[in-house]
Amino acid sequence: MINIGMVNFINTAPLYEVWKREVDRPDWHIVEAPPTTLNKMLSQGELDLGFISCQEYAARPNLYRILSGLSISANGPVGSVFLFSRFAPADLDSRSLLLSSLSQTSVSLVKIILEEYYQVRPLYQSGPVVPESFAQDQQQGRQIDAVLAIGDNALRLKHQGSFPYCYDLGEIWQHHTGLPFVFALWAVREDFFRTNNQQVLDIHRMLLYCSKTGLKDLSAICRTVAPRVPMDEDACYQYLQGMDFDLGSDKIAGLEKFFYYLIQRGEAPAQALPLKIIEGC
Repeated sequence: MINIGMVNFINTAPLYEVWKREVDRPDWHIVEAPPTTLNKMLSQGELDLGFISCQEYAARPNLYRILSGLSISANGPVGSVFLFSRFAPADLDSRSLLLSSLSQTSVSLVKIILEEYYQVRPLYQSGPVVPESFAQDQQQGRQIDAVLAIGDNALRLKHQGSFPYCYDLGEIWQHHTGLPFVFALWAVREDFFRTNNQQVLDIHRMLLYCSKTGLKDLSAICRTVAPRVPMDEDACYQYLQGMDFDLGSDKIAGLEKFFYYLIQRGEAPAQALPLKIIEGC
Protein backbone atom coordinates (compact mmCIF):
# COMPACT_ATOMS: atom_id res chain seq x y z
CA MET A 1 0.00 0.00 0.00
CA ILE A 2 1.33 3.42 -1.01
CA ASN A 3 -0.02 6.34 1.02
CA ILE A 4 -0.60 9.50 -1.03
CA GLY A 5 -1.51 12.85 0.56
CA MET A 6 -4.12 14.99 -1.23
CA VAL A 7 -5.49 18.44 -0.42
CA ASN A 8 -9.21 18.56 -1.18
CA PHE A 9 -9.56 22.31 -1.83
CA ILE A 10 -11.25 23.71 -4.93
CA ASN A 11 -7.82 24.52 -6.37
CA THR A 12 -6.86 20.83 -6.55
CA ALA A 13 -10.09 19.87 -8.33
CA PRO A 14 -8.70 19.83 -11.89
CA LEU A 15 -6.35 17.01 -10.87
CA TYR A 16 -8.25 15.32 -8.05
CA GLU A 17 -11.66 15.06 -9.71
CA VAL A 18 -10.09 13.19 -12.65
CA TRP A 19 -8.12 10.98 -10.24
CA LYS A 20 -11.29 10.01 -8.36
CA ARG A 21 -13.07 9.28 -11.63
CA GLU A 22 -10.40 7.34 -13.49
CA VAL A 23 -7.80 5.86 -11.13
CA ASP A 24 -8.68 2.38 -9.85
CA ARG A 25 -5.69 1.29 -7.83
CA PRO A 26 -6.56 -0.06 -4.37
CA ASP A 27 -2.84 -0.14 -3.55
CA TRP A 28 -2.65 3.66 -4.05
CA HIS A 29 -4.32 4.93 -0.88
CA ILE A 30 -5.38 8.59 -0.86
CA VAL A 31 -5.32 10.52 2.44
CA GLU A 32 -7.24 13.82 2.35
CA ALA A 33 -6.16 16.60 4.72
CA PRO A 34 -5.24 20.32 4.84
CA PRO A 35 -1.68 21.20 3.77
CA THR A 36 -0.24 21.53 7.29
CA THR A 37 -1.53 18.08 8.24
CA LEU A 38 -0.09 16.51 5.08
CA ASN A 39 3.22 18.28 5.74
CA LYS A 40 3.44 16.69 9.18
CA MET A 41 2.36 13.25 7.98
CA LEU A 42 4.89 13.22 5.12
CA SER A 43 7.73 14.42 7.34
CA GLN A 44 6.95 11.69 9.90
CA GLY A 45 6.73 8.91 7.31
CA GLU A 46 2.96 8.42 7.59
CA LEU A 47 2.72 9.29 3.89
CA ASP A 48 5.03 8.22 1.07
CA LEU A 49 4.34 11.15 -1.25
CA GLY A 50 1.86 13.99 -1.37
CA PHE A 51 0.75 17.50 -2.17
CA ILE A 52 2.51 19.66 0.41
CA SER A 53 3.32 23.29 1.12
CA CYS A 54 6.49 24.30 -0.70
CA GLN A 55 7.72 25.70 2.62
CA GLU A 56 7.72 22.14 4.01
CA TYR A 57 10.15 21.04 1.32
CA ALA A 58 12.37 24.05 2.08
CA ALA A 59 12.37 23.30 5.81
CA ARG A 60 13.41 19.64 5.40
CA PRO A 61 15.02 19.28 1.94
CA ASN A 62 17.01 16.20 3.00
CA LEU A 63 13.73 14.25 3.35
CA TYR A 64 12.19 14.92 -0.07
CA ARG A 65 12.39 15.13 -3.82
CA ILE A 66 10.04 17.23 -5.96
CA LEU A 67 7.90 15.67 -8.73
CA SER A 68 8.39 17.66 -11.93
CA GLY A 69 5.62 19.41 -13.82
CA LEU A 70 3.12 19.78 -10.94
CA SER A 71 2.26 22.66 -8.63
CA ILE A 72 -0.38 25.02 -7.37
CA SER A 73 0.94 28.39 -8.44
CA ALA A 74 0.04 31.78 -9.87
CA ASN A 75 1.72 34.39 -12.03
CA GLY A 76 -0.12 37.27 -10.42
CA PRO A 77 -3.39 36.98 -8.47
CA VAL A 78 -4.01 33.50 -7.08
CA GLY A 79 -7.57 34.21 -5.98
CA SER A 80 -7.57 32.10 -2.80
CA VAL A 81 -4.71 33.37 -0.61
CA PHE A 82 -5.75 36.70 0.84
CA LEU A 83 -4.74 39.15 3.52
CA PHE A 84 -8.04 40.58 4.77
CA SER A 85 -7.54 43.76 6.77
CA ARG A 86 -9.12 46.77 8.36
CA PHE A 87 -5.98 48.76 7.48
CA ALA A 88 -3.58 49.18 4.58
CA PRO A 89 -0.51 46.88 4.84
CA ALA A 90 1.81 49.77 5.74
CA ASP A 91 -0.40 50.51 8.76
CA LEU A 92 -0.38 46.99 10.25
CA ASP A 93 2.69 47.44 12.46
CA SER A 94 1.90 46.14 15.99
CA ARG A 95 -1.68 45.34 14.98
CA SER A 96 -3.24 41.89 15.36
CA LEU A 97 -2.98 39.45 12.45
CA LEU A 98 -4.59 36.02 12.61
CA LEU A 99 -2.63 33.49 10.53
CA SER A 100 -4.45 30.51 9.09
CA SER A 101 -3.21 27.28 10.63
CA LEU A 102 -3.82 25.42 7.33
CA SER A 103 -0.76 26.51 5.32
CA GLN A 104 2.90 26.99 6.26
CA THR A 105 3.76 28.51 2.87
CA SER A 106 1.16 31.28 3.01
CA VAL A 107 2.21 32.16 6.57
CA SER A 108 5.83 32.57 5.48
CA LEU A 109 4.74 34.51 2.40
CA VAL A 110 2.63 37.06 4.26
CA LYS A 111 5.45 37.62 6.76
CA ILE A 112 7.94 38.21 3.93
CA ILE A 113 5.56 40.62 2.21
CA LEU A 114 4.80 42.64 5.33
CA GLU A 115 8.27 42.63 6.88
CA GLU A 116 10.44 42.89 3.75
CA TYR A 117 8.27 45.01 1.44
CA TYR A 118 6.21 47.13 3.85
CA GLN A 119 8.66 47.19 6.81
CA VAL A 120 5.96 46.36 9.38
CA ARG A 121 5.70 43.62 11.97
CA PRO A 122 2.15 42.83 13.12
CA LEU A 123 1.28 40.89 16.27
CA TYR A 124 0.96 37.41 14.81
CA GLN A 125 -1.31 34.75 16.20
CA SER A 126 -2.14 31.39 14.65
CA GLY A 127 -5.44 29.55 14.64
CA PRO A 128 -8.44 28.39 12.63
CA VAL A 129 -10.05 30.90 10.28
CA VAL A 130 -13.83 30.60 10.56
CA PRO A 131 -15.46 33.06 8.12
CA GLU A 132 -18.78 33.23 9.97
CA SER A 133 -17.09 34.25 13.23
CA PHE A 134 -15.80 37.57 11.86
CA ALA A 135 -19.28 38.83 11.03
CA GLN A 136 -20.37 37.88 14.57
CA ASP A 137 -17.33 39.60 16.12
CA GLN A 138 -18.10 42.77 14.18
CA GLN A 139 -21.69 42.75 15.42
CA GLN A 140 -20.53 42.23 19.02
CA GLY A 141 -17.81 44.89 18.92
CA ARG A 142 -14.89 42.43 18.93
CA GLN A 143 -12.53 43.03 16.05
CA ILE A 144 -9.28 41.51 14.84
CA ASP A 145 -7.23 43.83 12.65
CA ALA A 146 -6.26 41.42 9.86
CA VAL A 147 -6.57 37.79 8.79
CA LEU A 148 -4.57 35.54 6.48
CA ALA A 149 -7.00 33.07 4.88
CA ILE A 150 -6.39 30.40 2.25
CA GLY A 151 -8.32 27.99 0.08
CA ASP A 152 -12.07 27.62 0.35
CA ASN A 153 -12.21 29.67 3.57
CA ALA A 154 -10.57 32.58 1.74
CA LEU A 155 -13.21 32.35 -1.00
CA ARG A 156 -15.98 32.34 1.62
CA LEU A 157 -14.51 35.27 3.52
CA LYS A 158 -14.12 37.34 0.37
CA HIS A 159 -17.73 36.67 -0.57
CA GLN A 160 -18.82 37.61 2.95
CA GLY A 161 -17.12 41.02 2.81
CA SER A 162 -16.33 41.38 6.52
CA PHE A 163 -13.11 43.38 5.92
CA PRO A 164 -12.75 46.64 3.96
CA TYR A 165 -9.37 45.63 2.45
CA CYS A 166 -8.55 42.41 0.60
CA TYR A 167 -5.04 41.80 -0.76
CA ASP A 168 -4.10 38.91 -3.02
CA LEU A 169 -0.66 37.70 -1.88
CA GLY A 170 0.19 36.19 -5.27
CA GLU A 171 -0.39 39.58 -6.89
CA ILE A 172 1.78 41.42 -4.35
CA TRP A 173 4.60 38.87 -4.74
CA GLN A 174 4.51 39.17 -8.54
CA HIS A 175 4.53 42.99 -8.32
CA HIS A 176 7.67 43.04 -6.16
CA THR A 177 9.62 40.15 -7.74
CA GLY A 178 8.31 39.88 -11.31
CA LEU A 179 7.97 36.13 -10.72
CA PRO A 180 5.17 33.60 -10.20
CA PHE A 181 4.62 32.18 -6.73
CA VAL A 182 4.43 28.45 -6.07
CA PHE A 183 2.16 27.61 -3.13
CA ALA A 184 2.21 23.80 -3.20
CA LEU A 185 4.31 20.99 -4.66
CA TRP A 186 4.12 17.27 -5.13
CA ALA A 187 6.95 15.71 -3.14
CA VAL A 188 8.07 12.15 -2.40
CA ARG A 189 10.09 10.98 0.56
CA GLU A 190 13.71 10.42 -0.42
CA ASP A 191 13.89 7.04 1.31
CA PHE A 192 10.68 5.83 -0.35
CA PHE A 193 11.83 6.93 -3.79
CA ARG A 194 15.12 5.02 -3.47
CA THR A 195 13.35 1.72 -2.83
CA ASN A 196 10.20 2.26 -4.95
CA ASN A 197 11.51 4.14 -7.96
CA GLN A 198 9.24 2.62 -10.60
CA GLN A 199 6.07 2.91 -8.51
CA VAL A 200 6.78 6.59 -7.88
CA LEU A 201 7.26 7.17 -11.61
CA ASP A 202 3.96 5.40 -12.33
CA ILE A 203 2.10 7.61 -9.85
CA HIS A 204 3.90 10.69 -11.16
CA ARG A 205 2.81 9.85 -14.71
CA MET A 206 -0.80 9.44 -13.58
CA LEU A 207 -0.77 12.74 -11.69
CA LEU A 208 0.45 14.53 -14.80
CA TYR A 209 -2.25 12.85 -16.88
CA CYS A 210 -5.00 13.80 -14.40
CA SER A 211 -3.85 17.41 -14.26
CA LYS A 212 -3.78 17.80 -18.05
CA THR A 213 -7.12 16.03 -18.47
CA GLY A 214 -8.80 18.10 -15.78
CA LEU A 215 -7.72 21.37 -17.32
CA LYS A 216 -9.30 20.30 -20.61
CA ASP A 217 -12.56 19.47 -18.80
CA LEU A 218 -12.62 22.50 -16.51
CA SER A 219 -16.23 23.55 -17.15
CA ALA A 220 -17.62 20.14 -16.10
CA ILE A 221 -15.37 20.06 -13.05
CA CYS A 222 -16.61 23.49 -11.98
CA ARG A 223 -20.21 22.29 -12.18
CA THR A 224 -19.26 19.55 -9.73
CA VAL A 225 -17.16 21.48 -7.21
CA ALA A 226 -18.52 25.07 -7.21
CA PRO A 227 -21.46 24.22 -4.86
CA ARG A 228 -18.99 23.15 -2.16
CA VAL A 229 -17.89 26.73 -1.39
CA PRO A 230 -20.63 27.65 -2.48
CA MET A 231 -19.77 29.81 -5.47
CA ASP A 232 -21.12 30.51 -8.94
CA GLU A 233 -19.91 28.10 -11.65
CA ASP A 234 -18.62 30.94 -13.80
CA ALA A 235 -16.73 32.41 -10.85
CA CYS A 236 -15.24 28.98 -10.13
CA TYR A 237 -14.15 28.67 -13.75
CA GLN A 238 -12.53 32.11 -13.75
CA TYR A 239 -10.79 31.34 -10.47
CA LEU A 240 -9.30 28.04 -11.66
CA GLN A 241 -8.37 29.50 -15.05
CA GLY A 242 -6.36 32.17 -13.25
CA MET A 243 -4.19 29.57 -11.54
CA ASP A 244 -1.27 27.54 -12.87
CA PHE A 245 -0.70 23.84 -12.23
CA ASP A 246 2.65 23.28 -13.95
CA LEU A 247 6.21 23.66 -12.71
CA GLY A 248 7.94 25.34 -15.63
CA SER A 249 11.16 27.32 -15.55
CA ASP A 250 9.42 30.53 -14.45
CA LYS A 251 7.80 28.71 -11.51
CA ILE A 252 11.15 27.20 -10.55
CA ALA A 253 12.69 30.70 -10.54
CA GLY A 254 9.90 31.93 -8.27
CA LEU A 255 10.37 28.95 -5.98
CA GLU A 256 14.11 29.59 -5.75
CA LYS A 257 13.47 33.26 -4.91
CA PHE A 258 11.07 32.28 -2.12
CA PHE A 259 13.54 29.72 -0.74
CA TYR A 260 16.30 32.35 -0.84
CA TYR A 261 14.14 34.55 1.43
CA LEU A 262 13.49 31.63 3.77
CA ILE A 263 17.20 30.84 4.01
CA GLN A 264 18.10 34.48 4.66
CA ARG A 265 15.43 34.70 7.37
CA GLY A 266 16.63 31.51 9.08
CA GLU A 267 13.41 29.64 8.23
CA ALA A 268 15.10 27.06 5.98
CA PRO A 269 18.58 25.50 5.76
CA ALA A 270 20.96 26.40 2.94
CA GLN A 271 20.47 22.86 1.58
CA ALA A 272 17.00 23.91 0.33
CA LEU A 273 18.86 25.07 -2.80
CA PRO A 274 19.50 23.76 -5.38
CA LEU A 275 16.14 22.05 -5.84
CA LYS A 276 16.00 18.27 -6.16
CA ILE A 277 13.47 17.56 -8.95
CA ILE A 278 12.58 14.14 -10.34
CA GLU A 279 12.42 14.30 -14.13
CA GLY A 280 11.72 11.63 -16.71
CA CYS A 281 7.92 11.42 -16.90
